[in-house]
Amino acid sequence: MASRSQPSTPKAKSLDGIANGKTSSEGQWGRAWEVDWFSLASVVLLLLFAPFIVYYFIMACDQFDCSLSAPALDLASGRTRLADIWARTPGLTWEAARLYALWVSFQVLLYIALPDICHKFLPSYVGGVQEGAVTPAGVVNKYEINGLQAWLITHLLWFANCHLLGWFRPTIIFDNWIPLLWCANILGYAVSTFAMVKGYLFPSNTRDCKFTGNFFYNYMMGVEFNPRIGKWFDFKLFFNGRPGIVAWTLINLSFAAKQQELYGHITNSMILVNLLQAIYVVDFFWNETWYLKTIDICHDHFGWYLGWGDCVWLPYLYTLQGLYLVYHPVQLSPLHAAAVLLLGLLGYYVFRVANHQKDLFRRTDGRCLIWGRRPRAIECSYTSADGQRHRSKLLVSGFWGLARHLNYTGDLLGSLAYCLACGGAHLLPYFYVLYMTVLLTHRCLRDEHRCAAKYGRDWARYTAAVPSRLLPGLF
Repeated sequence: MASRSQPSTPKAKSLDGIANGKTSSEGQWGRAWEVDWFSLASVVLLLLFAPFIVYYFIMACDQFDCSLSAPALDLASGRTRLADIWARTPGLTWEAARLYALWVSFQVLLYIALPDICHKFLPSYVGGVQEGAVTPAGVVNKYEINGLQAWLITHLLWFANCHLLGWFRPTIIFDNWIPLLWCANILGYAVSTFAMVKGYLFPSNTRDCKFTGNFFYNYMMGVEFNPRIGKWFDFKLFFNGRPGIVAWTLINLSFAAKQQELYGHITNSMILVNLLQAIYVVDFFWNETWYLKTIDICHDHFGWYLGWGDCVWLPYLYTLQGLYLVYHPVQLSPLHAAAVLLLGLLGYYVFRVANHQKDLFRRTDGRCLIWGRRPRAIECSYTSADGQRHRSKLLVSGFWGLARHLNYTGDLLGSLAYCLACGGAHLLPYFYVLYMTVLLTHRCLRDEHRCAAKYGRDWARYTAAVPSRLLPGLF
């Protein structure tokens, strides 16, 4: 599902194609070409059950006080029926439909109509028109990087409304949370279906399309690599970054406002969740240019996995901690709160510094200092699809000398901090760290499979130099 992505390998230069002296299978770039029975079964199960999982979590909070076991136990014992649960579920409303349509339209407007100006006055921020990575067809797409600007404008309007304008209640998102879920599903399925049809009938680039012959796999994982409308509206960048991630902090603010309305105060746990998740969101937009080099943009095609995932899965399951705290306000002890804050900041530090070390190494071709020393690297070579021989370097200094994906480890520490802020009374807020552990471990293995095919024996030298994946000395 939608995720926090990192650049795919710790390397100085990255192009296509791959193993030493021989071309990689086509499936090494982007998603698979051939679909085995296990992949097909996984796809069908996700298509069937992912929407149900989202509904189950939101319904559990709305009707069962955030207990994950209570709905199943009540159904098993006969105390309730599925029809009863569904009858108590708020349906789609015109208010929610208008609100959601206005929200998405506003984000589209900010995305395509307002060129970035933040890079002109914010030191070290990189925005404006930027180039992405080379696609499998050899295309280098250009992007208008203005996510930070969109986030700032959106939140300035939010706070102006709360303190000056009074156009809508700060609790409006929470008050329409389930009706908005149906709107998000409609958009998620609509954009995924449109991307599928577009890939078959009028793709942006026919050479960047992949067809497996299996409808379900094509629908979920996508056909077209970079579906676009016009010159600037890129489906992948828009739906990965906007509207879901811009909304993340607004959703948390609405949850905090609801807690204030219900209990007369905002707990320190709610403040911690808002603060730590806002740090990640702002970091995402500050480094949006860097995001163009991540797995999501460089390797994934655009299908239901990204389209529906970014519309529904991300805003509804990544915000479970704030939602839980509306129903179960938790006031942490000063020591507990300080420990959660330190863990969250530590996770962010490892995540950001690890990625900075890799980016610095890549930009300077190793002519830099990491932890005060000249970095060490494994010299590698590979052959691209056009038969050209290339040389590259794999970093083995700094955090990248401790583990091959220590940036993922930092991400997981931050995810754990969000959950620990909610105390230990219920499992529901801990779904996020469990999901991120599975997601990032799978991403780690997937990335290493691609790198092994790309670098061949040189990758074996690299893994011998850095034997740990995520946890030094353990895994």
